[in-house]
Amino acid sequence: MTPGLGARRSGLLLKRLGGVRNIFHASEAELEGAGAPGALARSIASGCSFEDAAAQQQKIRDVGAALVTLGDARYPEMLRGIFDPPAVLFCRGRVDLLGAVNVGVVGTRHPTPYGVAATERLAGDLARAGVTVVSGMARGIDTAAHKAALSVEGMTIAVLGCGVDIVYPSENRKLAAEIAAKGLIISEFPMGSTAFPQNFPIRNRIISGLSVGLLVTEGAQYSGSSITARLAMDQNREVFAVPGNITSKMSWGPNLLIKQGAKLVQDWNDVVADLPVAAQQRLIEAGRQRILNQGLGLATATEAASGASDAPDPAQSINRVVLRQLKVDEAVHLDKLVETCEEVSPSEIIASLFEMEIQGLVKQLPGRNFIKVW
Repeated sequence: MTPGLGARRSGLLLKRLGGVRNIFHASEAELEGAGAPGALARSIASGCSFEDAAAQQQKIRDVGAALVTLGDARYPEMLRGIFDPPAVLFCRGRVDLLGAVNVGVVGTRHPTPYGVAATERLAGDLARAGVTVVSGMARGIDTAAHKAALSVEGMTIAVLGCGVDIVYPSENRKLAAEIAAKGLIISEFPMGSTAFPQNFPIRNRIISGLSVGLLVTEGAQYSGSSITARLAMDQNREVFAVPGNITSKMSWGPNLLIKQGAKLVQDWNDVVADLPVAAQQRLIEAGRQRILNQGLGLATATEAASGASDAPDPAQSINRVVLRQLKVDEAVHLDKLVETCEEVSPSEIIASLFEMEIQGLVKQLPGRNFIKVW
């Protein structure tokens, strides 16, 4: 809460003076000798920020959050090792996920249907494999990544560019509540901090710093996801990218990363196969444990399948006809479906789309457009 005291300078003072208590007990001259400029040294020595800190502590209690400091055993080792680790992490949810096998998934705020489909498929599959999906809860790709992980009962961490008690963007209020209940929301910004534009590039180093690898699914050449990818490279993390259409500007970022040496990703195994050996071993062990705890349930599934009726279902035939006209990477308008599915009536097409949307085979986009779920 001391103005002008950022992550880098905090780390320097902690290293040179040997702890937070020593910093606040130090004289102005000692602080200046440790590298704090005059005005900052006077501010720390005066103790003026203690009231602000006490107010922060009360806000943390009010929302049921936790504060993980740089010296805390729960502080993730990978994040501690970056150039400028945050001095504190404000956390809401499962703090134990800080030490999980984390993979960052980032991309544009304005994705194409292809980008959303690729993100949902890859993030969901990675979560099923036991990976914790880390993203920034922004619109677009970030939101798709979090939702995909939660949809398969997986783990996810949202790194915010504001206080953990602030929801940004506001339409993600329901998502934020679900992540806080089942996953983890973290930020280095104090409680009540507004989502200023300059905060987001700052928080990106935490997304990559927490992760053993970073996956970029879609984004422009000069974008926040490109910044995060560069930070990941600087932090010696594995960088992965999903190739895209060369005519789409949203594919320029990942395609360029692939040209520069990022691993081309077609499925989740492309990511897991290139993770550090220690991370792979943890995933394998966690997978074994899940199988032991839950059981495979193969007998029940086989019995259910053998008892199913062999009689053809007319509705399924209609679904197949409609599904053949839909695409994964390009939306198809309802009028176009009616025009191309001549053997099926408009009412049957609408009923089929509704049924397949419930089954998770089809997704409706704004303007009566539909895509096939990959």
